[in-house]
Amino acid sequence: MSASQTSAPSSPRPAGPDGAASPRRLLEKLSPVSGARLGDFPVADEAEVRAAVARARAAFPEWRDTPLASRIEVLGRVKQVLAEQGEHYARKISEDTGKPTFEATMMEIGAVPLLLDYMLRRAPVLLRRQKVSTPIVLPGKSGFIEHFPRGVIGIISPWNFPFQLAVVPVLSALIGGNTVVLKQSEITPIVAGVVEDLFRRIGLPAGVVEIVHGDGSTGAALTRAEVDMLFFTGSVATGRKVMAAAAQRPIPVELELGGKDAMIVCADANLERAAEAAVWGGLVNCGQACVSVERIFVVDAIHDRFVEKVREKVSRVTVGGPDEQADMGPLTSSAQLGIVERHVNAAVAAGAKVVFGGEKLQRPGQFFAPTLLTGVTPEMEIFREETFGPVLPVIRVRDEDEAVRLANASEFGLAGSVWTQDIDKGLRLASRMECGQVSVNDVIQSVGHPALPFGGVRSSGIGRYHGDAGILAFMNTRGIMVDRGFLNSEPLWFPYAGKVSHGFELLKGITTRSLGSLVKGFLGLRKKMTRPK
Repeated sequence: MSASQTSAPSSPRPAGPDGAASPRRLLEKLSPVSGARLGDFPVADEAEVRAAVARARAAFPEWRDTPLASRIEVLGRVKQVLAEQGEHYARKISEDTGKPTFEATMMEIGAVPLLLDYMLRRAPVLLRRQKVSTPIVLPGKSGFIEHFPRGVIGIISPWNFPFQLAVVPVLSALIGGNTVVLKQSEITPIVAGVVEDLFRRIGLPAGVVEIVHGDGSTGAALTRAEVDMLFFTGSVATGRKVMAAAAQRPIPVELELGGKDAMIVCADANLERAAEAAVWGGLVNCGQACVSVERIFVVDAIHDRFVEKVREKVSRVTVGGPDEQADMGPLTSSAQLGIVERHVNAAVAAGAKVVFGGEKLQRPGQFFAPTLLTGVTPEMEIFREETFGPVLPVIRVRDEDEAVRLANASEFGLAGSVWTQDIDKGLRLASRMECGQVSVNDVIQSVGHPALPFGGVRSSGIGRYHGDAGILAFMNTRGIMVDRGFLNSEPLWFPYAGKVSHGFELLKGITTRSLGSLVKGFLGLRKKMTRPK
């Protein structure tokens, strides 16, 4: 439980069979902008989670058997709801998170129809039965691959992009015929209500999407429930717990975890564009994105010029709440504010220099100044650990090779970027970066490219979503082989007597790709297919 959500008095639940009312635990939500109380929200217990999973399980057969075209029609209604309710939803997201309404509109809500359109177009291609080639040693047979839903998917989503990072995986699971139980972060309970409203409005059958509200105990209960897959977005520490819970059964798990994304600025980069990108890429959503720019590697030849450009642009970033139409809002989580302060203070104590910002703003709410640091080294905590806040750490390097080496010297590997006017060089450097997504002369926006898979390596997670991978991630795969059934027996079946030499000939044909040996061996086996009478 974060400091921005504290326990509130319990409220009674409806009376049970014995007439006694059981208490319901509540969480108090405080505004990250002003600290004002925004309301109390219930915490679902283990029994409620199990009941939600049971309803999703009961709804699964009918939704699975609903024709894909019909599922597509239902899910396509999301776009109409967002067209009608998008402004209202964006303002509720801003109220809950403190982020600028423009960011809530474009990065939370706007990303959903873009990614959904891709799913609706690609699902009929990906989910139909596909014929595959069959080797010559299996004559008369045909091979097929098809996909079928895993079942009930448990999705646990985070607080930094609480709308997009809940809705997109839910849609990805639903289009393939799965049902979903969704648990959203207790830090953003208002957005949880928005997501619930969206799925109610599109007219899904009862039980297809179940939403359970609560804190970490609710999420833990979902990992123990009888779901068929877990999809988690959040911290590495919690991801390990989710993975351990999944291993108990075992069931598939996808983890979208943290990042420490590297930005490599080459000597021939367009410094104006690179500096603008660094500021936006590090400060958008107050730096609370797994793909935020968290380490900027700048070659020595242009280091000072680049830093000065960034300093000048950071100084123009406005900070405030949604009503102030500022560029950057507060940190959504008060606990995260403490981490940002610790990282900056430790870096300065170890020799880093604050070029701009570096402290909490003296105003109500959870505001930290946009911060630019130089002199950051690999030994510092701010180089190694995810900061998840509005801090731009700059690391001076000799050349691009050193930049790539240091960029890869991390437990994380989610995304990164390369800045150069030589696109071939940019692609070469991108291919050397050990992460799931790389941009050349761009930052973060690759996440919104609907055809690109998204996910990380090492501690940044397991699995991919978005693109084709985002649909198939929630599907089982089945292989089917069909024989025409004309023969009463097969060359490899009993009896074995007299077949050894022909088997050696067939093996020779397989290993040397000799058509003559293949035919000779196969015909020899055919002659020995039946036992003498």
